[in-house]
Amino acid sequence: MDNSEEKKLEALGAFEISRKMLALAQKNEKSNIFLNAGRGNPNWIQTLARLAFVRLVQFGVTESKLTINNGIMAGYINTDGIRERLFAFLDPDKNDEDKFLIDAVNYCHTELGLNRDKVVAEWVNGAVANNYPVPDRCLVNTEKIINYFLQELSYKDANLAEQTDLFPTEGGTAAIVYAFHSLAENHLLKKGDKIAINEPIFTPYLRIPELKDYELVEVDLHSYEKNDWEIEPNEIEKLKDPSIKALIVVNPTNPTSKEFDTNALNAIKQAVEKNPKLMIISDEVYGAFVPNFKSIYSVVPYNTMLVYSYSKLFGCTGWRLGVIALNEKNVFDDNIAHLDKVELRQLHKRYSSVVLDPDKMKFIDRLCADSRSIGLYHTAGLSTPQQIMEALFSMTHLLTSTNGGSDDPYIDIARKLVSERYDQLHDAMQAPKDETDTNTHYYSLIDIYRLAEKIYGKEFRDYLTNNFEQVDFLLKLAEKNGVVLVDGVGFGAKPGELRVSQANLPTEDYALIGKQVLELLKEYYEEFKQNN
Repeated sequence: MDNSEEKKLEALGAFEISRKMLALAQKNEKSNIFLNAGRGNPNWIQTLARLAFVRLVQFGVTESKLTINNGIMAGYINTDGIRERLFAFLDPDKNDEDKFLIDAVNYCHTELGLNRDKVVAEWVNGAVANNYPVPDRCLVNTEKIINYFLQELSYKDANLAEQTDLFPTEGGTAAIVYAFHSLAENHLLKKGDKIAINEPIFTPYLRIPELKDYELVEVDLHSYEKNDWEIEPNEIEKLKDPSIKALIVVNPTNPTSKEFDTNALNAIKQAVEKNPKLMIISDEVYGAFVPNFKSIYSVVPYNTMLVYSYSKLFGCTGWRLGVIALNEKNVFDDNIAHLDKVELRQLHKRYSSVVLDPDKMKFIDRLCADSRSIGLYHTAGLSTPQQIMEALFSMTHLLTSTNGGSDDPYIDIARKLVSERYDQLHDAMQAPKDETDTNTHYYSLIDIYRLAEKIYGKEFRDYLTNNFEQVDFLLKLAEKNGVVLVDGVGFGAKPGELRVSQANLPTEDYALIGKQVLELLKEYYEEFKQNN
């Protein structure tokens, strides 16, 4: 591929470039094993909640046949006394998933104060999927379960579960799409408004604000490798400017895998004191991968929309399980209340067909209505099987954890797995490691130019920088060696930085990736010696 083609390729997003790499890597020149460490899809699954879900479906079908049983047609589920019948159906001595379901139902009663028959009825009907989601935004018992899961995971010390509203969504992706759409429709973000984004960051968060739908002005909050990618308080001080309307943040970060430390969280709190109308959208999908994770929502709940996805921890990207969380008292509602009269009249008309008092409609309910273009609000909401799956995944943690994940064996295993892969990669590349507790180890951002200088000297680094397009190394790594990584520039990183996912390949493959990177770097060096 010549320089002009490489320049065209650089104009694409990071994941679009990665797709191009896949075809090259599978037919690589050296006939090496194909290694795709480009995407963050985990290669593990959590089994207990899945098996429990299957048991709920089995029981639900059995119950349905009690009311109508005609060939492959069954009827509705009679919920009177359903908890007792479920417990009789289950065999906790033989099946771990059966014991889990019994323990989970009892936990909901003893710890969360929920009615056991109502919990079972919600789970069984939801798993069988025999009705629309009611209430549309979130099932009643499921909302409480997810809330306490999020509190255990992210904001235990803040004790916010009882004052948080939830809207389950089709993964974190849908949550972000819904958020931007509703912020625009409700005049909270207007064309030309400034929004701050912590960089490097997940590529779509850089692309969405630029779209014609929004045309927002981006203010970058940078972090740097020299500081182990910790965002510095002086960057966060930019948020004190009242012209900045919103902050879009991933915490812990992607691709740099860093949790916001205490200094950063305190800086956000101070910034909000100076800019109290600031709206924060915080994507916290990787929170479970650091011990004692503290959410931005726990520090400034009034200003923060929390977005969480179950996909990475539980290995369920195909299920599309996400959730939006908003405090009952929040800046989004208050900012709407202070819009001008013309905008308020327009919003009154927009939502008047679905609620009796649209002026009092909460922003989180507007998110739900907007997700179905208002007119289909009566059929809104995440599918009931997806909501029940979120509840079951949540329960596996609630039943085992007493300390933000450190007593949850599953979370401990997940953390250990990505950490081992991180070590394999960095040891093979002779690259420096970040051993701090704020590192999730889910991704690595490798600076090829820095690695080149470390091994072969500054003159060689300058040669690489000045004679090749930034994607050249990435292309050759795929084309020659069969390894697919992701270009860091698409995340807002500097040229020469490549993202490696430590989630989606067998552990032993990460040492191979490190060796292939060094092997290709050596080939560039041999070419450099011939030309100098």
